[in-house]
Amino acid sequence: MDALVDPDSRGDPMSPLRWTCKSTGQLALALTRGGHPVSAGTVGSLLRESGYSLQANVKTTEGTQHPERDAQFRYLNEQARQFRDAGLPVVSVDAKKKELIGEFKNVGREWEPKGQPVAVKVHDFVVPELGKAIPYGVYDLARDVGWINVGQDHDTATFAVESLRRWWHGDGAPAYPGADQLLICCDAGGSNGYRLRLWKYELGRFASETGLAVTVCHLPPGTSKWNKIEHRLFSHISMNWRGRPLTSHEVVVNLIGATTTRTGLKVHAEHDLGTYPIGAKVTDAELAVVDVAAHEFQGEWNYTIIPPSRSPEPAS
Repeated sequence: MDALVDPDSRGDPMSPLRWTCKSTGQLALALTRGGHPVSAGTVGSLLRESGYSLQANVKTTEGTQHPERDAQFRYLNEQARQFRDAGLPVVSVDAKKKELIGEFKNVGREWEPKGQPVAVKVHDFVVPELGKAIPYGVYDLARDVGWINVGQDHDTATFAVESLRRWWHGDGAPAYPGADQLLICCDAGGSNGYRLRLWKYELGRFASETGLAVTVCHLPPGTSKWNKIEHRLFSHISMNWRGRPLTSHEVVVNLIGATTTRTGLKVHAEHDLGTYPIGAKVTDAELAVVDVAAHEFQGEWNYTIIPPSRSPEPAS
């Protein structure tokens, strides 16, 4: 039985169950064919006595690490410290998982009258007239304040920067009235990926509108789980709406906005009715207008978008 359950380390790698589901029924059938008649129930008892149990896969093995991974984390942390000490805004941004709108199962459990669980649909098929919720978050690290822009169209770079724009005008500018610089910490991929021309082009427009010099530091590829917004904001939102069907965009916005923690987290959320078509292209000429100053260290991951200089006032 050990050879069948774990053929690579305990038995013949050519085991008949090497490529099939190792259920108690399949194990009993293989043992019976091998001259050991036994029932599926007995196999289950033997497995438990031998120290086996049903287990899921565990994500522990990472892919190849970039050679500058640790150095990039140190550089990002140093940039964040310098901005924070100077009283300048430092934000972590990312798009949260898209959520189906409607009477769909939401993971987690919520207190309900005994024997009266909330009934939801059996199948998770998108309802066209309801669509999806696309939460894009901006988290202010120093103030422990989150801003979520809940879109309903597409998660594009234009949507990402529009979320940043709404945060700045609604919360950032009032909180940092004298700021002329902004630091954005974000993942290496997604709608704010370092290779996206549209991301840098839209940031150029944002810098021009606000007069901010926008510095961006990307986390190394494959390290999105270390993004501050994931465990300081998104995780609390998920806990707050656990077990509750997200039946409308209004419900999503209200549940996000009601998210708090005992340590003082505050969250603002709003519904974005805008459209953000996919497939937008940025020409070389359009990108050339954006003044992107790459940093000396890993310029692909670390750069500053410099706003156009203000025109000099005419001589009197």
